[in-house]
Amino acid sequence: MKYLIRAKLEVDGIVDKHDVVGAIFGQTENLFGEDFDLRELQERGRIGRIQVDIRHVGSRTVGEVTVPSNLDRVETALLAAMLESVERVGPYRARIQVYDIIDVRAEKIKRIVERAKEILRTWAREKTPDLREVLREISESVKAAELVSYGPEGLPAGPDVDKAPEIIIVEGRADVLNLLRYGYRNVIALEGARGKIPETIIKLAKEKTAIAFVDGDHGGDLILMELLRAAPIDYVARAPPGKEVEELTGREIEKALRNKVPAKQYLETLEKRLKRRRAAPQPTPPAPPAQPQQPQAAQQPAAPQPTPPQPAPPQPAAVQQPQPPQQVVAKPAPPTPPPKVEEKPPAVKAEVVELPESVIEEAKKLQGTLEALIYDRDWKLIEKVPVRLLAEKLEQSEPGKVFAVVFDGIVTQRLLDIAAKKGVKLLIGARIGNVEKRPEGVQMLTFNELIS
Repeated sequence: MKYLIRAKLEVDGIVDKHDVVGAIFGQTENLFGEDFDLRELQERGRIGRIQVDIRHVGSRTVGEVTVPSNLDRVETALLAAMLESVERVGPYRARIQVYDIIDVRAEKIKRIVERAKEILRTWAREKTPDLREVLREISESVKAAELVSYGPEGLPAGPDVDKAPEIIIVEGRADVLNLLRYGYRNVIALEGARGKIPETIIKLAKEKTAIAFVDGDHGGDLILMELLRAAPIDYVARAPPGKEVEELTGREIEKALRNKVPAKQYLETLEKRLKRRRAAPQPTPPAPPAQPQQPQAAQQPAAPQPTPPQPAPPQPAAVQQPQPPQQVVAKPAPPTPPPKVEEKPPAVKAEVVELPESVIEEAKKLQGTLEALIYDRDWKLIEKVPVRLLAEKLEQSEPGKVFAVVFDGIVTQRLLDIAAKKGVKLLIGARIGNVEKRPEGVQMLTFNELIS
């Protein structure tokens, strides 16, 4: 049987079980035709034996009625309502009220899953080295069930954050799920912190050994800088360059954590790298191929004379006077970086203003679900799919059919390339990953920008 209907029974008089069963059959007979008559349903095996458990309290009879059902959900609900239509048992007034319908299959699945978790925890790793990938799907369901909301901010975390002497701090919920998949239960997420690190993280970092584990891209650097300024982090671990923590294998996670470095040492290295990055645009002096313009230097002898550091006799020093050309050359340098990070988002925001309010509301609900919504040009929902299948679905779609995608994941270079090929105009994700080439015609937006 699929379902079990459970109902409370009250009768204003003393009756027996067979009286209750007879009243149920008699008062529901042919209410919805012969095909839905209780006796007919029993003969065809669509419902089981009606069980009645009663006791007498003073001059009243109370108890419980249970009816096993092999019908579908709609028919089972109709059957439950029919039970409640019984008003009398014998000469007495009666009331039957359904208080629960148990999905027998769900209960069975729950017991199987609990047993599977128990088997996984007690099964020695060395006995099943070749089965790790085969059992990954079961492992995922176990680890996902172990995900908890921690602290007043409801941060995604593993179940051992309180117990373990050290914690692993990652960026988002997907990172926590990936580490749980490989047995790391002392992990907690910042959940896309921007500008303010959660107080729960700061408190835990003071009490325990804290390891910051971030993506191997520029976004990881920025989050790491915020975290190191706000909390007493002990060690830093990084995903391989260009990779994100949520997509690492068990071996890559183990290697990254094994190669962690003290936070102070990493902070010094990071600051040097950022300084080099800032200084990188300045090497524009090679631009004086304007040496043939030495006549200009000769025409400006009056202006340089007040600067004594440049001796007049060696006129080659006049090359130092082309400061105007250097300023002209310095202007092209800034426009090159901005198009990568700062010029695209405004273009996307201009279109976000025209997003239907219903789509914005759906985007808010989408956070933390690891699902994707695919829309056509009229903002009609084409399909809702798991994020892990999004790239495959877009590859299979007809060019021009998909107009926009809203998903709880990271906008990657691969997704952008597929979107450009299939004519997708807008990608809205939880955040933007390490994107080196932005195809024309595809705009990107994050949830934070959409909601703000």
